[in-house]
Amino acid sequence: MLRFSTAGESHGEALVALVSGLPAGVPVDQALLDREMWRRQKGYGRGGRMRIEQDRAHILSGVRHGKTIGSPVAMTIANADWKNWEEILPVFVGEGAGDAAKHKAVASPRPGHADLAGSLKYDFPDARYVLERSSARETAARVACGALAKMLLRALGVEVASHVVRVGKAELRRAATWEEIVALAAKDEVLLNCVDAEDELRMKAEVDAVLKTGDTIGGVFEVVVHGLPPGVGTHVNWDERLDGLLAQAVMSLQAVKAVEIGRGVTAAESLGSVVHDEIGYAGAGDGKDGDFTKFSREQNNAGGIEGGISNGEDVVVRGYLKPISTLRRPLGSVSFATREPVKASYERSDVCVVPAAGVAAEAMVALTVARLAMEKFGGDSLGEMQRNYKGYCEQIREY
Repeated sequence: MLRFSTAGESHGEALVALVSGLPAGVPVDQALLDREMWRRQKGYGRGGRMRIEQDRAHILSGVRHGKTIGSPVAMTIANADWKNWEEILPVFVGEGAGDAAKHKAVASPRPGHADLAGSLKYDFPDARYVLERSSARETAARVACGALAKMLLRALGVEVASHVVRVGKAELRRAATWEEIVALAAKDEVLLNCVDAEDELRMKAEVDAVLKTGDTIGGVFEVVVHGLPPGVGTHVNWDERLDGLLAQAVMSLQAVKAVEIGRGVTAAESLGSVVHDEIGYAGAGDGKDGDFTKFSREQNNAGGIEGGISNGEDVVVRGYLKPISTLRRPLGSVSFATREPVKASYERSDVCVVPAAGVAAEAMVALTVARLAMEKFGGDSLGEMQRNYKGYCEQIREY
């Protein structure tokens, strides 16, 4: 079974990522891995931390001569900011310099963050240690794990990419093509990762407005899985449905408060005759090149999933991202020490992270789809898995 885990704190020495269950023989491209890390750091509205860090995943195990060997892949991502926190966050008593640890206490919890609930749960006198692990800095490790999942999926002809469809009230006013979405990932400059230049400038204006007021802003990103055949996921058990697993994976990202599959939101207010994708049949010998089956759909309102199972269309997942909880103009809170009303603590943060959240969501979607692909097609080596995959695709083409 493909599994992953992460460890580390926002201002600790490093983040740690561990991926187990990958078959042997998957080509690992360090340049692609670094590119994914770079993409997560970019986007208009990112904070000062991203000018400090130069994220790079350092592989410790599980890869030899550029390919996976079937054992767990362990990676570290160094925190360049650690040098400024080493005495403030010592591992053992006595390693810090005097009372330095008190200088970075999160003395009043931030509304919308894990500060208060986490401090109550773990019995902390302030929210410093809650912040350190709940921070979205953790997603750097997820992106490293997701890059490996993408490499596995790519070997099967499956790709995962994202784009931004809304920032604040400014939204993409037309449909995006797969080619446009893929092209975004190849750009050397990232503004707000929108496929339409005019709409992207409208999104930028939304960010500019909150930059002036000390506020933050959220938005919506869309992740698309392209080239996935019908049959991934299942309807037979509630916790094995592809849509449910994707929703949980994307919802687990910091600040994501809602997840949509296909036309899920507008479908709730529409008639069934409008929502459901009519099915056609191309007929013997008339299937398009690259199609998995001769069955066809003119639309993809279902977002590539029906009954918890992929149906051969692009899988489309949207994440709704709330504004970041740390405001330069803090909201009202309460002092941990006195219980008196005060302003919430301020921690260096971002103003808009919608493009970066999309990259992190790509990783979570890729890890989810790769896990289900491993379960369905099996194989201890990539070659074995590819043979199984090819045989299945031949089977459904003959249906």
